[in-house]
Amino acid sequence: MTPFLYVSHPQVQVDPQVPVPQWGLSDLGRARAMAFARRPLVRGYGRIVSSDEVKAQETAAILAQALGLPVEVHPDLHENDRSATGFLPEAEFQAVATEFFAHPTLSIRGWETAADAQARIIAAVRSALDLAPQTPTVFVGHGGVGTLLLCALAGYPVSRVHDQPPVGGGCWYAQSLEQAPDRWRAMEEDPAP
Repeated sequence: MTPFLYVSHPQVQVDPQVPVPQWGLSDLGRARAMAFARRPLVRGYGRIVSSDEVKAQETAAILAQALGLPVEVHPDLHENDRSATGFLPEAEFQAVATEFFAHPTLSIRGWETAADAQARIIAAVRSALDLAPQTPTVFVGHGGVGTLLLCALAGYPVSRVHDQPPVGGGCWYAQSLEQAPDRWRAMEEDPAP
C-alpha cells in the first residue's frame, strides 16, 4: 500500500446555528495545525487529499502552504453522517458517539452506521491512492471515520477504545509500506521509534 499520513482536523469553532460540516477551525485549532505543518514528520509527502468539510479543508490548506502542494478534495472522506441529529451538546454527543462505535451495524439516532462509514472511508482512501500509487499522501479528515479506517488497517474490531486521545482532535497516524498504524498520536507527539 502507498504510504500515507492520516490527519484529523484540530479544534473547531462550535456554532450550534451552523451545520457541523461548515464549522471552521478555532484559533487554537489553527495554531496547532500551523505548528504541525512545521514538523519534520510531514515532509516527504507529495499529495494532500482532504475531506470537503470546512474544518478539514482549512487544516489541509495550512499543510499545503507549508509543503508547497495543492489540495485535492475527495467528498467521501467526510465524517460519519450525523445530519439526523445535527448539533448535540458535548455530553449528549459523547454518549451517542459511544453507542455509534459500540453498535457498528446499527444507525444510532439516525446517524450513518459505523459499518457503512468504515466501508466508505476505506473505499475513498483506496480510490485516492489508486490515482497516484507512487505518491505518499496526506489525508486530512475526521476523528470518527479516521478511527474506523485505523481499525480496518490495524485489524482491530470497531471500538471507541481506538478513538483519538482527548486532545480536541488534531491527531495523526501513518501507514507505511512495512507497517500498519497502531494508534492515534496528538499533533504534538513524535512517531514511535
